[in-house]
Amino acid sequence: MLIETHAHLDYPDFAPDFDDVLRRATEAGVTRIITIGTSVESSRRAVELAEQHPNIFAVIGVHPSYVEKVEENVITPLRELARSKRVVAIGETGLDYHHLPSVEAAKQKNVQVLSRALQAEIEEEVEAQIHDGAYKSKQAELFQEELDLAIELGLNVVIHQRDAWDDTLDILRSYTGKVRGVLHCFGGTLEQANQVLELGHLVSFTGIVTFKNGVAVRELSAQIPLNKFMVETDCPYLAPVPFRGKRCEPAHTRIVAETIAAARGVTVEEIAAATTATAEGFFRFNRG
Repeated sequence: MLIETHAHLDYPDFAPDFDDVLRRATEAGVTRIITIGTSVESSRRAVELAEQHPNIFAVIGVHPSYVEKVEENVITPLRELARSKRVVAIGETGLDYHHLPSVEAAKQKNVQVLSRALQAEIEEEVEAQIHDGAYKSKQAELFQEELDLAIELGLNVVIHQRDAWDDTLDILRSYTGKVRGVLHCFGGTLEQANQVLELGHLVSFTGIVTFKNGVAVRELSAQIPLNKFMVETDCPYLAPVPFRGKRCEPAHTRIVAETIAAARGVTVEEIAAATTATAEGFFRFNRG
């Protein structure tokens, strides 16, 4: 028995064969699927799916990359959605600096900084820093609002972090003892994993553990305590070997578990039992 702890079943990728996707998951031993919201509308769709299917549960939140597209108040609609007993956590929320405004602007304009006059370069750099700073500030504010909502509701948090490690940890430290999180799709070092665990949080592994260039993550999955991680796919993304380049789906959670089991030198049943127990302790499946 496995729990797929991070899927995006509301995405249009799954619309053509949704029932077959669920059937294949069940056949692979994936008995519960947690579908994750990335916006208010995505969260609403996640709740609808969870209320329609007994093996699907929802996590609701706004992804940091959508911070400039969100309404002024996203917490009120999220709070309303959380009234559903099928909502088991808040997220995914966090920080993502991979697509900063300055980087995106440079791509769109095909900026050739070296060909500009020094003064123009300086002015552009200052302006970029201002825009980036405002973008980061908005993400941090949204992250903290969602963490506060999780505390209010007595739920834990699914955390997205990309190119923002120090700032993410700084915010989480200020919430130590108030709320627990799982850093999903973890790809950091053992030192970083230990930082997360020491704060009382968890990590989660995807199909990256099967990749040829995923050796470090695979080795990490064999080093951290058995009760401190969960398994996921982040589908439709990150399809594991041998499905690289194709749509990922919840059934592939089993491949993730099998790969980690091989890395640790244990049976897949042991990984399934441990990660299921961890997920059951983290997500609120039985909300009264």
